[in-house]
Amino acid sequence: MKIEGTLIGEQAPVYIIAELSGNHNGRIKAAIEAIVAAKKIGADAIKLQTYTADTITIDSNREEFQIKHGTIWDGTTLHKLYRQAYTPWEWHAELFRVAREEGITIFSSPFDPTAVELLEQLACPAYKIASPEILDVGLIDLVARTGKPVIISTGIAAESDISLAVDTCRAAGNEQIALLKCTVEYPAPLEHADLLTIPDMIRKQKTLVGLSDHTLGFIAPVVAVALGARIIEKHFIVDKSQGGVDSSFSLDLAEFEEMVKQVRNAEKCLGTVKYRSEESVRNGHGFSARSLFFVKDMKAGQSIGAEDVRSIRPGLGLHPKHLAELMGMVVKADIERGTPVSWELLKDQA
Repeated sequence: MKIEGTLIGEQAPVYIIAELSGNHNGRIKAAIEAIVAAKKIGADAIKLQTYTADTITIDSNREEFQIKHGTIWDGTTLHKLYRQAYTPWEWHAELFRVAREEGITIFSSPFDPTAVELLEQLACPAYKIASPEILDVGLIDLVARTGKPVIISTGIAAESDISLAVDTCRAAGNEQIALLKCTVEYPAPLEHADLLTIPDMIRKQKTLVGLSDHTLGFIAPVVAVALGARIIEKHFIVDKSQGGVDSSFSLDLAEFEEMVKQVRNAEKCLGTVKYRSEESVRNGHGFSARSLFFVKDMKAGQSIGAEDVRSIRPGLGLHPKHLAELMGMVVKADIERGTPVSWELLKDQA
């Protein structure tokens, strides 16, 4: 998968997305500040959410629309929350302009066809399907048919829902698919992260997989990278004191920068499949490894016996596996005790 020329996959660095969500707190200046900061601290992309309260729900005070399930938003209605949290559509063109000027990729999560229409007008380079929208196969089909990369959060989905979303993209002719493991709790306890789902999802869905993380801190993203995640998405706010509907479980500027650093360190630790590092061989093998040495002075023509050669450190002589072969062989010249054994010094039995 490529987004604006940036490769995302096993042979590429982990792709890090700063999720702005409603953390602009209704101020375009704060949104712009977040875009500029995200670029400086090493995010690859910044992501918006494109909806209005009326495109995502209805204005109703009925019981069904009350938020009261132990969330940080309890006590309000869905419509009121989304009215507070949405990113005004009239901001989008300016935010896209600023991001492109700063050199950071910007894309969005659309929540209905009118949002897709707006984002297509802005040449949005990729689309994110939010966790609840994974059930909206009509929206997924519409997004997939743009031909742009589609990143899908799986927070509320059963395996069958995930497979249906992936199949919907493929049926639309779009193979640029990534799935994000997600826990729909705000914040999510670490014990609910269930990151072992990541390698399982990779195996079953045959797509890129990443993590959309709502836990506090950044241990979960680092562990996710170790388990094969190729995308990390995390809510971002420049300064939590500014407030914002998602600020309590977002990383501030210093925290996000540290997360980027630790994700990159995790990548360094992963390296490649290599059972022995040539660097370690050069720097430590000769000192610490075992090998065969002459441990007695030898005269030319003398046969090697069990007391003449031992497996000792350092690792500058023949491999210890050759010890039995040496018995009975003769040395070509006088040899001083402490000389590493090499085939050049030996000949077969006389």
